[in-house]
Amino acid sequence: MTSKETADIPTLHNFILYAPDRTEEGTFEKRLTVRSKHLENISALIGKGVVKVGGVMLTPESIEAATSSPKMTGSVLILQAENIDIVKKIAETDIYYTTGVWDPQMLVIAPFILATPLP
Repeated sequence: MTSKETADIPTLHNFILYAPDRTEEGTFEKRLTVRSKHLENISALIGKGVVKVGGVMLTPESIEAATSSPKMTGSVLILQAENIDIVKKIAETDIYYTTGVWDPQMLVIAPFILATPLP
């Protein structure tokens, strides 16, 4: 690889996206309604190598009671991107954000350094 080709490769940084759901009545039901579209979009970002790890946050009671229908309360994603603006755009165009599932006032996007390798 030439030095020009190396210079053209963007530097990727790790980011965490912490996206709690709104607490208003009906948010959980709205989450379930648009969940398949959210997962479809996240799958595309996984395929592009942008999303490295993602999951749903649950209430503590959801795991303590071993219920078959856990109470989802938000999302956490680990992403790799050139800058924080790209991650912000990903968050703000996600169907959970645009339909009011995620609470935009509680959204946290932060760069971080891995202490362990990604899976």
